Amino acid sequence: MKKLFFLLTLLPSLSFANFSGMLIDAKTQQAIFNATINGKFQSVKSDENGSFSIKSDDLQYHIKQYGYRPLTLDANTSQRKFQLEPIKVKALYLTFWGASNNSKTAKNIVKIIQKTEANAVIVDVKNEYGSTSFWTGFQQANSYGAHKKRTNRNIAKFMKTMKDNGIYTIARIVTFKDELQASHNKAYALKRDDNGLIWRNHDNMAWVDPFDKRAHNYTISIAEEAAKVGFDEINFDYVRFPAKKGLRFSKKNTQKARIKTIGEFIDAAQSRLQKYGVFVSVDIYGNTLWSKDDNNIGQTLESLAKHADYIAPMLYPSGFSSGSFHFKRPADHPYAVIYRSIKNVKDRINLARIRPWLQYFRDYTHKREYKKFEIQEQIKATEKLNTNGWMMWSPSSKYSANYFFK
Repeated sequence: MKKLFFLLTLLPSLSFANFSGMLIDAKTQQAIFNATINGKFQSVKSDENGSFSIKSDDLQYHIKQYGYRPLTLDANTSQRKFQLEPIKVKALYLTFWGASNNSKTAKNIVKIIQKTEANAVIVDVKNEYGSTSFWTGFQQANSYGAHKKRTNRNIAKFMKTMKDNGIYTIARIVTFKDELQASHNKAYALKRDDNGLIWRNHDNMAWVDPFDKRAHNYTISIAEEAAKVGFDEINFDYVRFPAKKGLRFSKKNTQKARIKTIGEFIDAAQSRLQKYGVFVSVDIYGNTLWSKDDNNIGQTLESLAKHADYIAPMLYPSGFSSGSFHFKRPADHPYAVIYRSIKNVKDRINLARIRPWLQYFRDYTHKREYKKFEIQEQIKATEKLNTNGWMMWSPSSKYSANYFFK
């Protein structure tokens, strides 16, 4: 009883410091409403005047708002008016093999960004096989050899190069498609229902069960490592169930269960990543923008919008079948495919949260090359609808500077 009384007498003295301020747009000087101010364990929103107040003993706070670069604040600053820099993210994909300090591919991308409208890079941090592009502090992945094929031996130097050039950095992390994790964890690797053996898809890659929380924790732990080294955003790819029948899951594989599980994964990621101030985006199929159900993979636009910051539909015109949009060859109509797909969801989500993947590769079916005209037609569609920019997918990460404007 004496110990309890002693503790109770201490409680009034355990007060948190009050950190307050005002958020404004760096260009317009207008107040920013509904921005998120994150401490390690709590968050608040800015009001219509851009004002906020949070009680915490954190040493740093992170500010997030759609359409702006993330901002980290020192709790000891005397400043009380903070400017957020608006940004339309215009990103070039950098392959796992190109993401090194000595890579000619990476150096070329930096040069292109210096000269053109492009201002961001998407880097493979965890690829489909499960390898990480740099050594992380996540021992479980390292014990599987995830770091052995790493291409970047000095991630701090790499990130400094990006930051010195004002480049917005996105870490692409493949989620449930993971050969390394699955082969080392047969208990929750996806298996064939007919014989119980580990299932591998057409490129001989195994998947982990999206229902299993061990799979969630594994990928989020790698995402944390990317956040620690300074990435502005974590982009989860393959954050879905495989589009395959005849597989054995740990739970009944219903649409409701799938959607709930994907949402729980993103929520867990947001919670763990909160203290780093990074945005969270998720990749989806382009046809999801035209679907009302989850296409048997656990993704709908509305369900993902409840949990992620940005939605990244893969709107490659070559990915749409003949007859889509009433076109025999959709790849011949890059503007219309992008424009119509995004416009179709303008009443379902704020388009400032949509940032599509665009096509920078040949239409394999009809051998149409995608060059400056096709690239710019896609970009024009995103600009017409005022999306949060775009992300360009080139499998080789080789880009031509004159395809992009300044």
